[in-house]
Amino acid sequence: MEGYTSAGMVFAAQEPYPPVQAERPNHRYAEAMLDNVGGSNSEMSAVGLYFYGHLAALEVPEAAEIFHRISLVEMHHLEIFAWGVQQGRKRWWTPGYLQYQRRLGPMIRIAVREEKASIRKYRAQARWIGDRNIVENLRRIIQDEEQHLVVLGQLYETCVGTEEAAVRSGPRHGGT
Repeated sequence: MEGYTSAGMVFAAQEPYPPVQAERPNHRYAEAMLDNVGGSNSEMSAVGLYFYGHLAALEVPEAAEIFHRISLVEMHHLEIFAWGVQQGRKRWWTPGYLQYQRRLGPMIRIAVREEKASIRKYRAQARWIGDRNIVENLRRIIQDEEQHLVVLGQLYETCVGTEEAAVRSGPRHGGT
């Protein structure tokens, strides 16, 4: 998928997205999708998380690029969930949902935690929603979120893992 690969890394599952359509209107399903758009654990939060991560990691170009590429995939998810959004929202998305870290290690750990939470949420929705089209889109988006976990794990290992291991082991003090 164009824009979802860079420097040999893949940021989205390779299979195409299913058509974005519901079999018929359903208020409960629409509310669930609306929460996927702008709830505390939502695609809007993911876009904000990765955009901030991109800016905060500019001194580590590889990390900044990875956050940018993942944000593009998350924006596509936002478009998928937002196609049927209607008025009547009880609360609005807020940047207060985000955790602003300055160090790369905590940024990546937060991103991993949020990806895992999204996967759990979308799997739960796919179990109770009875609309085949919505479920197919949820399952396809889950594949992207799982790919993000792979990329984030590689980023952590490359940019943080060895650094943190060195910090933990630290200089040896004591006897001579």
